[in-house]
Amino acid sequence: MTLRADVAELLAAVGIIGVDVDDAVADEHVRWSAYRRIVSVIASSPSRDRDRAIVATILRDPVEMVAKSAVVALVDEIAMRTAGPAEFWEWASGLLPEIDGLEGEGHREFVRRRIRDWLFHLSVQDGHVPTTAELAEVTDWMQRTLAEGSRSPAVLALLAESGRRKKTRNVAANRARSRDLRPR
Repeated sequence: MTLRADVAELLAAVGIIGVDVDDAVADEHVRWSAYRRIVSVIASSPSRDRDRAIVATILRDPVEMVAKSAVVALVDEIAMRTAGPAEFWEWASGLLPEIDGLEGEGHREFVRRRIRDWLFHLSVQDGHVPTTAELAEVTDWMQRTLAEGSRSPAVLALLAESGRRKKTRNVAANRARSRDLRPR
């Protein structure tokens, strides 16, 4: 298939109108915006049946950074809507064969790392208090996300003590001292 056919098919599949397909094909920024809208629509769907096919289509984009970014956006949205780590892993593991199709090893690893971060986050939300070693395995982004959003005094104390970045440690320490543990 051609990029034009892929973009047109994706937009039609999720019912998005008002995107000029020729503009999207010619400009990767317009295409990224279209993919972002597509991802938002499919993530809000209660059915996960089409996700792998949509990811496969997006990953055919000739600009691998655009494709990777769209897939990461989908991973983020699904993770935020998932009930727990087992459900998220079931979904994410179905995408791994498609993700392995990314040419750049850095892009493949980035998506895989994002999936691991979300699995960690979801397990913490389920009540798991990680060890210092487990915390060291997640990215700075995930440590900061937990520092800003966790309501667990134990997790915040761990981040305040063992977070990789000073900002993360400070955010976690301030939130741990606060009686208000609502996510920021």
